[in-house]
Amino acid sequence: MGVTASADSAEVFRRESARAVATLIKASGDWDLAEDAVQEAFVVALDRWPVDGVPDNPGAWITTTARRKMLDRIRREAGRAGKERLAVAGARLVAPALDEHIATGREPSGGDDRLRLMFTCCHPTLSESAQVALTLRLLGGLTTTEIARAFLVPEATVAQRIVRAKRKIRDAHIPYRIPSATELGQRLDAVAAVLYLLFNEGYATASGTELVRVEMADEAIRLARLLAALLPDAECVALLALLLLQHARRAARVDEDGELVTLAAQDRTRWDKAAIAEATALLAALPSAPRGFYRVQADIAAAHATSISADDTDWPRVVELYDELVSLRPTSVVLLNRAVAVAEASGPLAGLAALRDAESGGDLADYHLFHAARAELLARAGRRDESVDAFRRALALTANDVERRHLERRLRAL
Repeated sequence: MGVTASADSAEVFRRESARAVATLIKASGDWDLAEDAVQEAFVVALDRWPVDGVPDNPGAWITTTARRKMLDRIRREAGRAGKERLAVAGARLVAPALDEHIATGREPSGGDDRLRLMFTCCHPTLSESAQVALTLRLLGGLTTTEIARAFLVPEATVAQRIVRAKRKIRDAHIPYRIPSATELGQRLDAVAAVLYLLFNEGYATASGTELVRVEMADEAIRLARLLAALLPDAECVALLALLLLQHARRAARVDEDGELVTLAAQDRTRWDKAAIAEATALLAALPSAPRGFYRVQADIAAAHATSISADDTDWPRVVELYDELVSLRPTSVVLLNRAVAVAEASGPLAGLAALRDAESGGDLADYHLFHAARAELLARAGRRDESVDAFRRALALTANDVERRHLERRLRAL
């Protein structure tokens, strides 16, 4: 056994469970059975890890325990009518090659199970919203609550999308594989969206006690590298550059006490210069046109990453880039981020006017970052009472402890 289990045990399990789910889906061909078995393994881990400690190889422990749970269920149910698929899954689960894969983490056939899982989830016969929700659930280990926050939709909607997507994959016998070169383009948008949202959850965790899930962000970058190598499309490369630029700031985003540090106050000497250099080199090698959603975002991130201070940032240029981004994808969140840039370039009143445009879509009412941004701009504009109300609204909607403490400090300062 390795480190002593603690409250971090659940996060360790969550981080490693995606590999187990992918391995068991590949081995058995049964999506529901694999996911249910990993959930059962989680219950066992919650019981044993606090006593025995987190295993030295938690991924192998999870996969082995989940496989045992799958085989137990298959033995109980395989003889029943209509359960022939369970017998097939059981035969695959006892293959010797799977033992080696679990023990070593190396696939006997080469490749990457999680990349296969991602491409399977992003099959073009599924709606894009279902593709993204299913992949975030299985690959990222995100809960339906976390996915719903990412989409700004009700939890029930996300749950229905996931159930329907898994049923369609099963009924249509969609193959578990990386598609051919001619098929890759059909799935690129969905796969990129998955990696983008997976990274965002790692970069700014929607709930919990930590602001950053470094391992989740690292995994998104690892998969983005694989994707860019597999399909060196300009948007794939731009996505990788964007993730590198954002993650380069991770060490400066919280202080020694684990408290949030805003972009303007961050110690930029702590930023990962190697990651920034790699990302800017990737962007410099791309053609000037066409410029897609991830390329423009990467240029915005590069404008921040290459500025020696917040005051040194070329904010009018950042606003221009956001205008370009709005023309590509005029979502409420993009408009919100643009409003923050407008405030830096032209003052809080201009920023508040831009926030009203972002709010007109109607889907930011329950988004804590909208109210937090509005509170900051109201405070800068001298409208204290309105700022206090906006901070209180943001606090009521915030599920992350680090963000909550930051908002509480700002509220006390008023």
